[in-house]
Amino acid sequence: MITKDKIVKCAEAIVYGMNLKEGEAVIIRGGSHARELLEEIGISCYKMGAQPLIMATSDNYAARIYGEIPKETLETTPKHLLGAVKDADAYITVEPFQDPQIQTLFPREKVAARTEANVPIRKILYGEEAGKGKKWTYAGWPTPEAAKFYGVEYEHLERLIIGGIMVSAATLKSSTARLAQCLRGKNQLRVTDEKGTNFICKIEGRRINEDDGVVDDHDIEINDLGNNLPAGEVFIAPHETFGEGTLFCPITIDKFTNKIIKNVTLHFKDGTLLLDKCTAEINSDQMIDSFKQCIEIDKKEGYKRTTHIAELGIGCNPAIDKAIGYILTDEKLAGSIHVAFGSNQGYGGTSKSCMHWDFVTDPTATIEVVDTEEVIMKNGKIL
Repeated sequence: MITKDKIVKCAEAIVYGMNLKEGEAVIIRGGSHARELLEEIGISCYKMGAQPLIMATSDNYAARIYGEIPKETLETTPKHLLGAVKDADAYITVEPFQDPQIQTLFPREKVAARTEANVPIRKILYGEEAGKGKKWTYAGWPTPEAAKFYGVEYEHLERLIIGGIMVSAATLKSSTARLAQCLRGKNQLRVTDEKGTNFICKIEGRRINEDDGVVDDHDIEINDLGNNLPAGEVFIAPHETFGEGTLFCPITIDKFTNKIIKNVTLHFKDGTLLLDKCTAEINSDQMIDSFKQCIEIDKKEGYKRTTHIAELGIGCNPAIDKAIGYILTDEKLAGSIHVAFGSNQGYGGTSKSCMHWDFVTDPTATIEVVDTEEVIMKNGKIL
């Protein structure tokens, strides 16, 4: 299991990546199974001169909420949490569930109700209304139950998550900076792979974001305030109404039921998913229903781009060598690209949505510039 030394180092990496200032208020949320890590994060915040507030819940508590509490109650935005997020400067989330399997038992309509209730919190956190959000980090954490759920040995999951977190920011910065430089000034890109992916998108004039694990002063200046750990990707908000083709995703996870979805084929045109043509070998109906529920939630907010292309990302974390359905690590898989649909305003796009859903390709992706035929990545290798 995870040693104390690793817990401390992960906590320090999380807090260091937040670039906290003296006196800043920090909300720390996570599952009670990660109590030691949550407390170490809190201590590290104090040592930086920041003021932490820890909130922890268990799988059993979550199960009882979704099992015993009526949908109408879950639709209500908790005003005290909303107020806390308004007053906070930073928001850290550690993987909340010890066993991801438990989420597959939550009624879909209640998950949708909670998603809708969180929309006002999301707006503040990501700056979707005021234009300036909060610094935030989402960190993974391995458990034997999660390893079983994703069908890997525990040691492998720990290596993906803990090993991925412990890759130095300097190493990631070297990779992301090199890749970002290759993408600057480019217009249209074509992405292909050995499994059937073949699409074009347009990035001209859009910000090139480097996820090296640290929200530095430059990131704060341009309002790129988010951070995932493990880190390790370059991502862009493409033009939302441009792009067409096919994307093949070997494995992902459903937004509402948390069920594993395998061998997804997505078709899109004019930047928008063609839902009647999108399929999956396993849990296809669940996937389509989740897209439709997000569309319904967004309609109430007046949002119209739920199924528009939102992100083109390129993974480059050397510790992550396999996609398992856990998006947090899958999207950092070296040699893969991922496309997300839904919201992207927080990193240079123009779409608002309750949804941001990533689909990761096979790690054999090739990226070339359409007008010049310049190859940026070939068969998963950055040139």
